[in-house]
Amino acid sequence: MAFLKSISRPDSAPMITGEGVYLRGPESDDYPQWSTLRERSRDFLKPWEPTWPHDDLTRNAYRRRLRRYAQDVRDDRAYPFFIFREQTGELIGGVTISGVQRGVQQCCSLGYWAGEPHAGRGYTTAAVRALIPYVFEELKLHRLQAACLPENEPSKAVLRKCGFQEEGYARGYLRIDGAWRDHVVFALLRDDPRP
Repeated sequence: MAFLKSISRPDSAPMITGEGVYLRGPESDDYPQWSTLRERSRDFLKPWEPTWPHDDLTRNAYRRRLRRYAQDVRDDRAYPFFIFREQTGELIGGVTISGVQRGVQQCCSLGYWAGEPHAGRGYTTAAVRALIPYVFEELKLHRLQAACLPENEPSKAVLRKCGFQEEGYARGYLRIDGAWRDHVVFALLRDDPRP
């Protein structure tokens, strides 16, 4: 049994370093920083995210989140990361690779958020740039896809700076802030040039 455990997948995503940031899987000790940043940024994030459950910022909900994250990593379905500022270790936001598809598709989706105090400072762009080699070289995927609301110019700018190409418009793509919303779809392929 010990042999089987040694070849199984880890429970969390690895640490990845980027320009001025590092990414690692969420941990139990991150709860105070995470809940404070999310609460402080609630109004800022609300228009861009699914509706938060009523208990979303509680410690119990966070524990459930960590268990789900660990299972997703073990099952090769998703890889959640928190983004930290390299100099201070301060939590900035998060980035997640989700919907991992193997077989003939070899693709995944990318999502990200930054707390309001850190938005517009280049941290999210640095985090996405750092994550791209992990997606293509470590996970061996072929396509990395992202979608954002048409009016979310900062998010579109992050994707364009990281080499994503706009591919089209997906009607009623995700339920955001309580309503099915259209999204602009972007993608980056393994062989695409990157800035």
